[in-house]
Amino acid sequence: MAGAPHPAGRPPRTGPAETVDTQVIVVGAGPVGLLLAGELALRGIRVTLVERRHGPTTESRASTLHARTMELLDSRGLLDDLGSPPREPRGHFGGIPLDLTLPGPYPGQWKVPQTRTEAVLEEWALGLGADLRCGHTLHAVDDRGTHVEAAATGRHGEHLTLRAAHLVACDGQDSTVRRLLGADFPGTPAGRELLRADVEGIDIPNRRFERLPGGFAVAARNPAGVTRVMVHEFGAAVRDRAGDPHFDEITAAWKRVTGEDITGGTPLWVNRFDDENRLLARYRHGRVLFAGDAAHRQMPIGGQALNLGLQDAHNLGWKLAAAVDGTAPDGLLDSYGTERAAVGAAVLGNIRAQALLLLGGPEVEPLRTVLAELLAHDDVRTHLAAMISGLDIRYDVGGPAHPLSGARLPHLRLRTGGMVCSTAELLRSGRGLLLGLGAPPPRTGAVPADRIDTVTAQAAPDEPLGGAPAAVLVRPDGHVVWAGGADGDGLGRAVARWFGSP
Repeated sequence: MAGAPHPAGRPPRTGPAETVDTQVIVVGAGPVGLLLAGELALRGIRVTLVERRHGPTTESRASTLHARTMELLDSRGLLDDLGSPPREPRGHFGGIPLDLTLPGPYPGQWKVPQTRTEAVLEEWALGLGADLRCGHTLHAVDDRGTHVEAAATGRHGEHLTLRAAHLVACDGQDSTVRRLLGADFPGTPAGRELLRADVEGIDIPNRRFERLPGGFAVAARNPAGVTRVMVHEFGAAVRDRAGDPHFDEITAAWKRVTGEDITGGTPLWVNRFDDENRLLARYRHGRVLFAGDAAHRQMPIGGQALNLGLQDAHNLGWKLAAAVDGTAPDGLLDSYGTERAAVGAAVLGNIRAQALLLLGGPEVEPLRTVLAELLAHDDVRTHLAAMISGLDIRYDVGGPAHPLSGARLPHLRLRTGGMVCSTAELLRSGRGLLLGLGAPPPRTGAVPADRIDTVTAQAAPDEPLGGAPAAVLVRPDGHVVWAGGADGDGLGRAVARWFGSP
């Protein structure tokens, strides 16, 4: 695929040139790109991140980590580095309160500033050997069939050429890679928008998803004294110009909707987001793949966008590493797009529904009333809570049917080798896991020891395991691909499908 010209038709500035030969290029060093880089480096893959920013972001656009994301961070030993974030058991669906409490170690939502999430992931990825090139603007991507070449220009005009087996675009909703490739990005255009600002020096009442006669407003003051405000005017047209709004636009809209004057505050950050809803037609274009907001664009309602992207990276990392080191069985890398596009479509569907409930005018009030009544039924509540939290994801992994097939490995406390540990800790090597519960797992065919850890464990004294299978085979991303009895029926096929031959 031929590289596209530099934006605006201008050739990149000339300067000192450098060529980097690596194995994977990751474009974008936000949370998704950093997690992917760490996943690759954990498996010994040489990875180079290309980032347009000159340094770490100072904007905490996303501040919510859901239960499934906390589990995957636990499986890489990163939770302690987050500190002790506050937990909020209550979330919402379209602004209607929703109890997110579900079985598992991390129920609810966890409030972690994006700056902290990025710092933890950056330290992890760089500590494993990832190479980060900040201050470089990508201007060409060329899939040569046998490898990918990319070109970027540094802050002082220096030219950077990168060669790798694969390139992954983690460069956000306005993805440069997506534009350069002309990737098909179907969906619906924006019809509603929300203005947002972090403001210092104002004292206004907290508002949680408050619907007023003229619009919708949120105000939340953090411990540092900064208030995040969000406002939408019912029926207002989407701004017809790119870029962030001016603070006076936000103060005027806030005044019209709430009657409050916040013009005396100091804006620390302003932006807007809308309900544009798009999903890439293909997550993989030859040797170029997409993850995070580069693959899907959605209104950031309930913190789902960041969590969806991080889970993309967690699904892709081990598969791409296997493709690079030559151990991937046929179809493994393609399963990334198949699995994550289905999850992305489901999440974008629930976000569209929430956007209508949240920002629709008086005409949606009857629907909101009915949904609030339905949420009083626990099966409805748990269904929506699992969907928001990412705990309902189940992949089609084939093989014998079992309630655990395709689902995430439940969090259990186990006793093995004289120690008590969790199932998350057993996944920290980044390899697959063949786990025998109460007895050694079945011996069936060859299990590649460089790709799968074999562990026998007993339940911890206070951990009931009623109804558990004799053994499970778990992918590095924590999803079960085989569960069965001591006869091991189907285990060899599952090993070959997901991990290849020794």
